[in-house]
Amino acid sequence: MNGSLKIGSLYGIPILIHWTLLLIIPIFAWIIGSQIELTSDLLSSVYRVKIDQTLITAGYMEFILGVVVALGLFAGVLVHEMAHSIVAQKKGIKINSITLLIFGGISSMEEGMPDPVVELPMALVGPLTSLAVGLASSVFVYISHLLISSPPLAGVLVFVFGYLGILNIFLFAFNLLPAFPMDGGRVLRAFLAKRMPLHKATRIAADVGRIFAVIFGIFGIFLFNPILILIAFFIYIGASQESTVVKYSFLLKDVTVGDMMSTDVMTVGPGEPVREVIDRMYASKHLGFPVVQNDVLVGIVTLADVHKVPPIDREAMIVKDIMSREVITLPPSAPVIEALRIMSVNNIGRIPVVDQDRLAGIVTRTDILKVIELKEI
Repeated sequence: MNGSLKIGSLYGIPILIHWTLLLIIPIFAWIIGSQIELTSDLLSSVYRVKIDQTLITAGYMEFILGVVVALGLFAGVLVHEMAHSIVAQKKGIKINSITLLIFGGISSMEEGMPDPVVELPMALVGPLTSLAVGLASSVFVYISHLLISSPPLAGVLVFVFGYLGILNIFLFAFNLLPAFPMDGGRVLRAFLAKRMPLHKATRIAADVGRIFAVIFGIFGIFLFNPILILIAFFIYIGASQESTVVKYSFLLKDVTVGDMMSTDVMTVGPGEPVREVIDRMYASKHLGFPVVQNDVLVGIVTLADVHKVPPIDREAMIVKDIMSREVITLPPSAPVIEALRIMSVNNIGRIPVVDQDRLAGIVTRTDILKVIELKEI
């Protein structure tokens, strides 16, 4: 994800933090610290223990405890996402990374059409892990209260672990709401998919998710809560995108790249002047051409490549000076949905089709969308 920094790896999975996390931690710390006395009284009543506030309210301790609780919250989110990822790995799904950001965490997985048998335990394990962390934190509250002889120190530990216990139990309950693509929504889809085709189950789960998104958004506006508004936006967009992906996968499940590629491919040579390529783009309305030399694909040149060169330099340059040499290609037997996934991930509009090291055709995003339109009839 753009704007993310790698901080390490766990079980071979890169752990990233997004810049929004660095923004929200001080805000959370300030919110927690500014309400520390009220929160201490609330935690005392919830856990039925007396919290000594001598250290809690001393000097900068309020802000320090706010930072500790905020970091503990996102550590709990990381454990939650790791649980998802470990189960996914055991089911043979590759995990690209885990990213922590403003509204929680995201596990980037390489998976095809979701399998309800795999998705159900994978979706449930995250919330259940949050529940386990919450209960363990709550147990530590009583251990601290009973075994630590210094009441001020015990008060600090009871505050931190009590707060984290409640937050993680809240994460457990919140994530089980059937708001697709949250965990509860995925559980709902897995349940529905046992009784109907996957694309229909996904559409229903996505509709439920969008309803929850609207509710969260309304509450966020009336409560002046930007986090709820961001969560609503994430759920609405995520539900729509995943529903679209599953629909496309269903419509294109039997279509290969060879079935729909254009075989009459307009190519250019590596020695052609860039100016002539631009003129050809104007004439053909094509924004990219494979570069072929001696019948072998050696690169691809696109409008984006042209834009990288100042206009004054284009007149003296040839195609090989600006073309992209690392070309993503596919064989004719590749599924079209794989071509669409590669285009989305790499933000490209066309993929050359190569058969036995020879250019056999080209498939474009426009071609795929036209086939989808026809399949929807």
